[in-house]
Amino acid sequence: MPVCYLVGAGSFTLRDLHRQDGDFIIAADGGFTALSTAGITPDLLVGDFDSLATVPSDIPVKTFPPEKDLTDMAIALDEGIARGYRIFHFYGASGGRQDHSYANLQLLGGASRKGFTCKMVCPTFNVYAVTNDTLQLPKLQPGKTVSVFCHGGSATGVALEGLKYPLHDATLTADSPLGISNETTGDTPVITVRQGTLLVYEIL
Repeated sequence: MPVCYLVGAGSFTLRDLHRQDGDFIIAADGGFTALSTAGITPDLLVGDFDSLATVPSDIPVKTFPPEKDLTDMAIALDEGIARGYRIFHFYGASGGRQDHSYANLQLLGGASRKGFTCKMVCPTFNVYAVTNDTLQLPKLQPGKTVSVFCHGGSATGVALEGLKYPLHDATLTADSPLGISNETTGDTPVITVRQGTLLVYEIL
């Protein structure tokens, strides 16, 4: 299925950013700078442009006032949803201001609860969101860190397989870090949650 790439102004990596036919790239304000440096032209630029010196005139642009309820990344996500995309990869969504990094994790978990498939790609780690479903991670070398957190209230029926410390029908809550610092064993990690949302960190 086609992917909508959302690119913010945080720490950027090109890892796994391979535009295919049908994909759509939205730059959120300063995310345009990272894309431009990488030689990538986004399909749409959105934001209040408080972190972009010059707004380009050769691509579609949607401008929003600085005093608004949504972050630029939230606006980019809404634009992708409005265009019918179901898979979203967040780039430039960590580093920099930590409140914005947290806000992007909120978007990731919230979008997952609405039925969208979401992944955050950061320079040294990935974050996946999974709601009422099973997530199979790529097979990693033994000893890599995988951490699993509940996003919102509680997550029940949690199972972790293919990791050093398995869980079976466990409950994770938003006020406990029970799922932190697990390790890969060389098997394929499989994370299941029967009810609720998990954020899964894959440290590369």
